[in-house]
Amino acid sequence: MFAHWLRPKKNIEPPQPASQKETTTTPIQCSLKDNIAYIERSVGYSADIIFRESTFHAIGKSIVIIYTDGLVDVTTINDFIMRSLMTDSVIADPEDDPLVVMQSYTLAIGEINQVADMESLLNHVLSGDSVILIEGSSVGIAANTKGWKDRGVTETNVETVIRGPREAFSESIRTNTALIRRKIKDPNLWLESFQIGQVTKTDMVLIYIQGVARESLVTEVRDRLKKIRIDGVLESSNVEEIIQDQQITVFPTLYNSERPDVIALELMRGKIAILLDGTPFVLIAPALFETFLKASEDYYHRVDISTLIRMLRYAGFLIALLAPSLYVAITTYHQEMIPTSLLISLSAQREGTPFPAFIEALMMEVTFEVLREAALRMPRSVGSALSFVGTLVIGQAAVEAGIISAAMVIVVSITAICSFVFPSYDLSNAIRILRFPMMALAASFGLVGIFIGLLVLVMHLNSLQSFGVPYLSPFAPLQLEKQRDALFRLPFQATFSRIRGMNHNKDTK
Repeated sequence: MFAHWLRPKKNIEPPQPASQKETTTTPIQCSLKDNIAYIERSVGYSADIIFRESTFHAIGKSIVIIYTDGLVDVTTINDFIMRSLMTDSVIADPEDDPLVVMQSYTLAIGEINQVADMESLLNHVLSGDSVILIEGSSVGIAANTKGWKDRGVTETNVETVIRGPREAFSESIRTNTALIRRKIKDPNLWLESFQIGQVTKTDMVLIYIQGVARESLVTEVRDRLKKIRIDGVLESSNVEEIIQDQQITVFPTLYNSERPDVIALELMRGKIAILLDGTPFVLIAPALFETFLKASEDYYHRVDISTLIRMLRYAGFLIALLAPSLYVAITTYHQEMIPTSLLISLSAQREGTPFPAFIEALMMEVTFEVLREAALRMPRSVGSALSFVGTLVIGQAAVEAGIISAAMVIVVSITAICSFVFPSYDLSNAIRILRFPMMALAASFGLVGIFIGLLVLVMHLNSLQSFGVPYLSPFAPLQLEKQRDALFRLPFQATFSRIRGMNHNKDTK
């Protein structure tokens, strides 16, 4: 009951019958003057909406070219639209259909579409296309003239690798789809386009490999995306929050990456990619727990090195989650587990400290989290110095002042280092949150509290699903044939396989 009350409402509406859907549209008028007046009123007489009036020489009729300044390539408009329409090289009969003449003989541009209503016209104009209206015609032509500035293909600063491709996605959705096409040159790589956000009208692309991705999975993802009702989407995390299976969980159930090679590998395993315009982070569905402990570099090194590094990540996961809790529990309740010489040393260190171990750990963890957030928000030239100098100075000063024991500083430092081992920042955030309740359980019940916390955590993970696929797969339920790329990594030809439950030929969960 309490969980149901806390659960936020999703911005997803059930599909409505066709009779209940709004189908009212405003048709394009035959008068250019009326059309221009309607568009100007609709955009609030915005100065960046350009109306270029001219004459279509082939027919001898007035036309107007409408586009948004800053979203178009002006050279394309001048060379392939204006020059083509104003030239006398094509002479047609005045009774010919001007749209046919323009599309078939005049326009020297690749992608063109017809628009018959004002809503579609405005959508094209505000998306970077140029729309051509002709006097006496109630249909316009939208030409692809997108040409805004973007940062292009650069190296990622988040998912860095020693060996592997350096290119990363950008904020342009067409650049991102092209990067994926470069990796997978298969005609079965299908792209489905949507628009999401009633105000932002953000372009979105659903990518999967037909015949590899399970049909029911593709249908489920497509339906969830189409049912989203929200005013605006500015980043892929907004979509992730809406379409994920469970809301009350600290663990991410969708994976995101800005590396094309990672997305290509996941697509070949039968997963689905979701791209949004304006963000370099691409979503992958479904996402399993073991996915967040893998890195693309695992497949670019030798098998033995990759397996060792992956096992170190799992060990780092346990240390980052349990190290402060184990220290608090053992020093508070289970001193008999500590060797005598070490116990004497720890007792000497804690002799002058006024706080119990739990308060020490809590203060150090909060201090480190504050320093980490401050370093992220500071300028890069100052942030790295702040994190290192701040940690050293505060830790050393706290030990010398007798507020914190030296052993606690060591434990918190190891915990902080292990929290950076994970390739996924989302999983690191989950561990940061869970560390505090685990310390509280350890301070209250000792090792028994830690075991209870781990039991609840495993039960919670076992209850999670990502688009119908168990979150702990292939560990629970156990799939022996999939263990070759879970905790260990066998040679590439043996590890490259699709996850059960996603294959088109196995359409059962």
